[in-house]
Amino acid sequence: MQFNPSRILLVVAHPDDEVLGPGGTMHRLIKENAVTVHVVILGEGITSRSDVRDTQQWSAELDIHRKNIHAARAAVGYQSVSLYDFPDNRFDSIPLLDIIKVVEKEKAAFQPDVIVTHHGGDVNIDHQKTFEAVITACRPMAHETVKTILTFETMSGTEWRASTDPRHFIPNLFFRISHADLQAKIHAMESYQYEKRPYPHPRSPEALRIRAQMWGVSVGVDLAEAFCVVRGVV
Repeated sequence: MQFNPSRILLVVAHPDDEVLGPGGTMHRLIKENAVTVHVVILGEGITSRSDVRDTQQWSAELDIHRKNIHAARAAVGYQSVSLYDFPDNRFDSIPLLDIIKVVEKEKAAFQPDVIVTHHGGDVNIDHQKTFEAVITACRPMAHETVKTILTFETMSGTEWRASTDPRHFIPNLFFRISHADLQAKIHAMESYQYEKRPYPHPRSPEALRIRAQMWGVSVGVDLAEAFCVVRGVV
């Protein structure tokens, strides 16, 4: 499969999702192929830790979270990022159209040829709604400029789907990554003060390394990240 994008729009639900799923691949494409990547983070990513959403209660943590986003961006090399304030783990409490409008606005401004986003079967409701918004915003009509849509797994969200559920992540596209790419991903993830976890949590450095090795072994390379081609027009 030929994959030579020049502009990738990476649409995610929460701060750290842009790292957990495609961080190593984006680092590689930016460094080796001079791809321009714009990240859209739709949700604030913190306030679901309270019973009731109260951004004032979490104002200090939200400020730190936003600083962490920029540290992670620098580690991976993303050229730009847009931040929104949809309620954490409550995307189903707002009209889907509101999320679609954001994606449409960002797409029109950035003019990507590829959009990368969450797997639609994730256990996390915000990931599901993000996927639905992207698919709706990229209806395959004659004027649509986005020719490829890829989805990625988000550790601690994708693999926790029930074993009997039919919506599992079944990748069909793999990007070989280097140890430097993986280390950039891990460094970016460790930038997130409120999201990093010790092993054996799936977001730990050791677990991220094991996952990259697992996908690599599955396709005969050292390290890899996995994606699903939702749509591709060549």
